[in-house]
Amino acid sequence: MNPSRPFILRPVATSLLTVAIVLAGLVAYRLLAVSALPQVDYPTMQVQTFYPGASPDVMASAVTAPLERQFGQMPGLKQMTSTSSSTSSVITLQFDLNLALDIAEQQVQAAITAATSFLPTDLPNPPIYSKVNPADAPILTLGLTSSALPLTSVQDLADTRLVPKISQLPGVGLVTLSGGQKPAIRIQVNPARLAANALTLEDVRIAVANASVNQAKGSLDGPRQAFTIGANDQLVTSDQYRNLVIAYRGGAPVHLSDVADTVDDAENLRQAAWMGVEPAVIVNIQRQPGANLIQVVDRVKLLLAHAPGHPAQLGEGGDPERPQPPPSGPRSTTSSSS
Repeated sequence: MNPSRPFILRPVATSLLTVAIVLAGLVAYRLLAVSALPQVDYPTMQVQTFYPGASPDVMASAVTAPLERQFGQMPGLKQMTSTSSSTSSVITLQFDLNLALDIAEQQVQAAITAATSFLPTDLPNPPIYSKVNPADAPILTLGLTSSALPLTSVQDLADTRLVPKISQLPGVGLVTLSGGQKPAIRIQVNPARLAANALTLEDVRIAVANASVNQAKGSLDGPRQAFTIGANDQLVTSDQYRNLVIAYRGGAPVHLSDVADTVDDAENLRQAAWMGVEPAVIVNIQRQPGANLIQVVDRVKLLLAHAPGHPAQLGEGGDPERPQPPPSGPRSTTSSSS
């Protein structure tokens, strides 16, 4: 029997069937998933430990090794990888897919508690664990640079203004900054001048720690009114630190400027990021599970296009025929991945 005979004898039905198949294909094409990876909740945990001033060898022997010994005893652990670098240790734990993530979190917390007695006693903070999904790669990367502002100011603006705005967009799950340009005040002590005043580095550290605090100041109570003291004793600029009194010698005060230089700089000078050949602050944007990747990227680009000072936005009273000067604030370039 010829399989084409029924279609030849019924040309109208064949035409209608063809149109129906084409329409069904168009509808199905619009419903295709944007992401190539399925939505799977991988039971993967990441444990981060920070130990300021420690070398990679110290991190590997004093922090990473005790934690690995405890993590290795957990049931259901499929793979464990670790990275020990200067001042930080990162351990990635991948569990079997049959293990629930809540149970994996409880096991990791119990292992960290058991390893506490083997970790250094001067560790500033306990190890931090968080859930990591390998499928959640950044969908959009922004590089922020400026020809008028230092990178520390660019990162401060991105952290306080840009990141909160992007995080409010529908479909945006996580926004992180990288580049190591967090603003800070660096105190560069001169050992010779310190020794000449019979002082040590510990004296400087205690004086600085006691001078810049933000704690409760109490309240003033009266028969009719009561006031809460809202003073802030924190020092926020390098000029304020220069006049800080470290100690008294011979009845005269020894200021911090007498034994050290204070500068406004980055918190970690050994971290940096580049956009091409230009130093920059990197903003990584991740989407929420199940969100449309293309729509999220379009929303972020639309937000950037309407941001004040963006090259794509014309200022008030501007002439479309006249080229506008480049903005003096941070500028950004985007790079998206699907």
